[in-house]
Amino acid sequence: MRVLVTGAAGFICGYLVPELLERGHEVIGLDNFSKYGRVAKSYDEHPRYRFVEGDAKDEALMKELARECDQVVAAAAMIGGISYFHEFAYDLLAENERILAATFDAAIDAHQHAHLERIIVMSSSMVFESTTQFPTPEGAQLTSPPPVSTYGFQKLASEYFAKGAFEQYRLPFTILRPFNCVGIGERRALRDTDVMSGNIKLALSHVVPDLALKALQGQDPLHILGEGDQVRHYTYGGDLARGIRLAMESPKAVNEDFNLSTATSTTVLELAQAIWRRSNGPDKPFRYVSDPPFEHDVQRRVPDVRKAREVLGFEATTTLDEMLDEVIPWIRSELQGVRA
Repeated sequence: MRVLVTGAAGFICGYLVPELLERGHEVIGLDNFSKYGRVAKSYDEHPRYRFVEGDAKDEALMKELARECDQVVAAAAMIGGISYFHEFAYDLLAENERILAATFDAAIDAHQHAHLERIIVMSSSMVFESTTQFPTPEGAQLTSPPPVSTYGFQKLASEYFAKGAFEQYRLPFTILRPFNCVGIGERRALRDTDVMSGNIKLALSHVVPDLALKALQGQDPLHILGEGDQVRHYTYGGDLARGIRLAMESPKAVNEDFNLSTATSTTVLELAQAIWRRSNGPDKPFRYVSDPPFEHDVQRRVPDVRKAREVLGFEATTTLDEMLDEVIPWIRSELQGVRA
């Protein structure tokens, strides 16, 4: 299978592309390096990988590339941490709609005039931002109040793009919702604004790397957003990549949507304690203070993962301890590189 992956230089795609290559697929990666700046990947010279530097809003380029492929993974998006939802409330909506429209136009064209079989839509757990149903199953996005953040609303719109394109043009789709991806390779976005957390300037605006950054720089007490009782399902990027691949390979996933997540709930306070132990050792007492949370800091995000398990045979098996054992040394090395 030959796959066009937009946003190929992004965080989750840094796990997805090698997963696809290792399973024998061909990949065309498209990115304009707008988030992190120019980055090199370990698989750049892989014989079944071709990288194209370009903008996913370039409809002519997208059509040219999509006509070569069997599937398109619509992963390109303007995305950041929770501070992004406030700083770029309009840009998140407008830019991502432009990207989606060009991507779907290209996919529809390739489905009609070439051999494109399906579009894979990378949605988000934020479509469930306002839900009161826990665990949250697929379908709850249709019965819950709409998301209040423009980012969550736009991700919900991406799912309606898929349904509309199928209804009018019979373009098959699969909608995937990753939950709280954790892994290495996430850096400060070029458009990130400076956000202070105590005496530390946040660099990444996502909870796992930001807590690790503060702990490794010796912040004591550790600053956390809110009371720390927010519930999340931290899911390893490698597990998510495997779930995405399984959905892409499965005929049972056509015109279906899936939550991709670990089944394990963790509070932010539990996460902070685990990061503290790994950063400071077992003998230093854990202390923390609560900072005012952001407006769109969802209190509970608990997915129902049964559908992915039953239909795709997918389960996220990497534990939080295993994730932190990989992420914290990576962030430590990044800090040392900055200080050198």
